[in-house]
Amino acid sequence: MENFIFGLRPIYEALKANKNIDKVLVKSNLTGEFASEIFKEIKKKGIQIQHVPVEKLNKLCKSNHQGAIAYLSPINYFLLAEIIEEIVQNKEKPLFVILDGITDVRNFGAIARTAECAGVDAIIIPKENSVRISEDAIKTSAGALFNIKVCRESNLVDAIMILQQFGVNVYAVTEKANLDIYSFDFNKPAAFVLGSEENGISNSVLKRCDDKIKIPMFGKTESLNVSVSTSIVLYETIRQRL
Repeated sequence: MENFIFGLRPIYEALKANKNIDKVLVKSNLTGEFASEIFKEIKKKGIQIQHVPVEKLNKLCKSNHQGAIAYLSPINYFLLAEIIEEIVQNKEKPLFVILDGITDVRNFGAIARTAECAGVDAIIIPKENSVRISEDAIKTSAGALFNIKVCRESNLVDAIMILQQFGVNVYAVTEKANLDIYSFDFNKPAAFVLGSEENGISNSVLKRCDDKIKIPMFGKTESLNVSVSTSIVLYETIRQRL
């Protein structure tokens, strides 16, 4: 069941109460003084807003939605800049996963489950062009999303720069790499960037990474599922560290 609230006043009060809102759907050409005030609050908090036909809102909500629906997140999000110092101070070799353009709920849930089991300190995702963490994602993760930090960032390049400033080596997992994962030493602070199976890692993010690595392939199939790729890289890291 989708977890959302509807109506201008309830959404406004949820914003003021700092509820964890994933995104807001609003009717195209929604106007009015109160609506403008809500838009300002949404923008200030960096929440994704999507303008949609009223028919879509009617399909999602049979009640009087007043032209707006807000999806609530079942987890608390973090900002990397606010947690990175504590992580690097308390752990000699922190480990991070950065997901660029992963929109499939089941893939994300599976990645979160593996990451939590592997002792990953935080999963980093962009605010836009990313999965919306729903009850389905929680279920697919087997509840792991309640036990791992998820950082939702406005700009992944900036997030990578923060990691690098704190001595974390950032690796792009991509078929464009010349060397495979067995050629690198991950026995140090590390972050792995994985992109969507359709588009891969965006160029701006790829350029900012310290190194490019690939998983060796020997069959005729072109690529692995992104959640499987994440598992392979994380557990090669664990193997080296043990």
